[in-house]
Amino acid sequence: MLSIAVYTLRARRVTFVGSFVALALGVALLTVMGLALASSLDAPRRAPERFAAARVVVKGADTLRVATPIGTRTQRLARPRAVPAAAVARLQRLGEVTLDRTFAVHAENGPGDLVGHPWPVAAFASYELTSGRAPRTAREVVVTGTWAKPGRTLRTDHGGVTVVGTVADLGFEHPVFYTEAQAARLASRSTQLVVAARPAAVRNAVRGIPGLQVLTGDGRRLADPDPDRDRVALTALNALFGTAGGVTAFVSVFVVASTFAFAVAQRRREFGLLRTAGATPGQLRRTVLAEALLVGALASAAGCVLGGYGAPRLARWTADGGLAPGWFRIGGHTWPYGAAFATGLLVALLGAAAASWRAGRTGPTEALREADVDDRPMTRGRRLCGAGLLLTAAVLLLLDPPGDLLHRKTYVSRPMVLITAVALLSPLLVRPLVRLLARAPARLPGATGLLVRESATAGVRRTAAVAAPALVTVALAGSLLGATANLNAARAAETRDRTTAAFVVTPPDGAGFDEATLRAVRAVPGAQASATSASAVYVLEDGVALIRSEARAAVPAALAATARLPLASGRVTALDDDSIIVNEEWERHTVGQRVRVWLGDGTRKTLRIAAVLRTGTGDNGVYVTPANASGAAVDRIDVALRDGADAGAVAAGLREAVRAGGGRVRTADQWVAAAYPRTDRTTRLGVLLVLGIALLYTGISLVNTMTMATADRVRELAALRLAGATRGQVLRLVGAEALTVVAVGALLGLLVAVVELAGMWRALHLLSAPVVIRLPWSAIGTAAGACALLAATAAVATVWPALHPGKDQAPPVR
Repeated sequence: MLSIAVYTLRARRVTFVGSFVALALGVALLTVMGLALASSLDAPRRAPERFAAARVVVKGADTLRVATPIGTRTQRLARPRAVPAAAVARLQRLGEVTLDRTFAVHAENGPGDLVGHPWPVAAFASYELTSGRAPRTAREVVVTGTWAKPGRTLRTDHGGVTVVGTVADLGFEHPVFYTEAQAARLASRSTQLVVAARPAAVRNAVRGIPGLQVLTGDGRRLADPDPDRDRVALTALNALFGTAGGVTAFVSVFVVASTFAFAVAQRRREFGLLRTAGATPGQLRRTVLAEALLVGALASAAGCVLGGYGAPRLARWTADGGLAPGWFRIGGHTWPYGAAFATGLLVALLGAAAASWRAGRTGPTEALREADVDDRPMTRGRRLCGAGLLLTAAVLLLLDPPGDLLHRKTYVSRPMVLITAVALLSPLLVRPLVRLLARAPARLPGATGLLVRESATAGVRRTAAVAAPALVTVALAGSLLGATANLNAARAAETRDRTTAAFVVTPPDGAGFDEATLRAVRAVPGAQASATSASAVYVLEDGVALIRSEARAAVPAALAATARLPLASGRVTALDDDSIIVNEEWERHTVGQRVRVWLGDGTRKTLRIAAVLRTGTGDNGVYVTPANASGAAVDRIDVALRDGADAGAVAAGLREAVRAGGGRVRTADQWVAAAYPRTDRTTRLGVLLVLGIALLYTGISLVNTMTMATADRVRELAALRLAGATRGQVLRLVGAEALTVVAVGALLGLLVAVVELAGMWRALHLLSAPVVIRLPWSAIGTAAGACALLAATAAVATVWPALHPGKDQAPPVR
């Protein structure tokens, strides 16, 4: 059998080259995703930055810890606690204590992420003056980099200051150093400090004070700004490559199995001739499996080599595009190669196994058949599998919790089930769709339209095999991009419905409004202001799950005047310092019930539920009063007009009130447009990566399958030339048939996308969120157009050499 398999591979090069290319590319993609995924599991150890020269750093509690029957649950606090005064007093007996006070700073024409510190802490990051001197008065500062030189006066949200010195930019932040006394006035809280004492003595001094952390050695990095940024980046990267790997595995398995099945179906007469010569069904099956083994081993090995070459380039692209940290590199992992090779070999054998069973059932009379009509294009097993997957897709759409249908992992992975189901059942749909598409062209003068219709409907297996890549391409493009577009539109509609203010005032990026600015805004004639701040609330659900909910702190009466919250029950004005507004996702969500929560700083309280919001798209969070969000900076002011107030005069007054702090005044419509939920850059690039990999692979597969299908028809097309058809007519026929088949695949893909998006529309309706129906027609059209161009080009390019002068005769029957 092995020798026959080798001879067959040599004799049918085009067919097996197509299978080889499909499998090699699939294994290459799996190798790339596996290497990227393995490399995203561990971050390099980052050395301390801000306190690299400090001996001991004491940090206030920044983690909420709650004991449960199954262990301690933790969540990062929205507002870390300050180091208690009692702890500071104890530490001062051991040695010099330097309090680190951190606060946001906004300066005209300065970097958007400026942060203030007292000058004494600069020494612990090894900042050294490059020009000028240290600050001595409240109106003097030292800055990093070259954006401001000594002698320059800066206008900041904390008043005018003069730059008296500069230090080198160390790359991890843009600090503004004030005197120690001025920093204490601007930031009363200190969440961390440096102690000039032995670590053991410091630990003994703070023993018994809950939550305090004594950081030494590499642990000092926990006092750096955003110490978890590497872990968070890798978590996002891991999710991205995991999703991309899943999509890649699905597309590659789908395409490879389809390619192998089509390759076997093309050889019906060959198998019939072998049966006539005395081959048994078992011998035919073993021959097909041996061919798959040879092709699978060679293609998998080639794919591993190609994947090893492409993985570093993917890592560089993700780092350059901001998807991964700049240090991300492909490591020396070996298991992805073994996993990809084994997967490729297994897919080849499984893809050929089903086809080999059909080959073994070929009768000797098949060698005598001249008709290319597929009388039985679907086996019973294919029907059962397709029907089962179709039922599974329907159950997932109808029975999954509505909230789950809006999650990225769900709307990325769920279409695969329906795509596979429709692809398996596509032979049942090919004939009616082709007849529908070719009805009008078939009635035109000439035989091209008629021949296209009859050829496509006669070769159902061929049509379904070529349509499959187009089906995957259009379905994925429509489902993925359509899901994000509909979800963003629903969130934008929610934002628009909730906002009844005339103006919305926002601070500079990374900053909050100070008390002086708030007083100035509230003093504007004709303005009714509602100042809100961001915080968080934690609740223990089912006794074991510590859940964090984003919260807004607001004064109830002002909030009711400037917002229209989507209430399911209760009243906004019933909110007070002893109550909370929750949404329907909470375990307890009945007005009047009391619920135990932890506030943003970890304070435990039991609050009464004053009102319940509808779930919506997930942005309907929690509301508390400012007393339950102590220390949270105001980051948004909604302003309604009092009766008889002039909008222009109020807008001018608001601009003057926030001018010193750099705040921005927008009308409600302008703010809604600016706050329109857009897919963030990382998520957008991630979706494009997943979609790009799938579309690239299916595009290559489309060319591959089209070449295989067209090469098998050279004798048929040469017969048309003998019947009087010109070379141009044959090329037009081949091109028209390719476009028709792609149109069939595109229609099936559009059907899948519409069904998937209908599931999302249903979920939004059940969640009482605005239902905005949008289809990404430009993406669908681009995907379908690209498939049509590739298919037509591949078909014409394959036939063209066979139609040259001297090649017009039909090849002899073998």
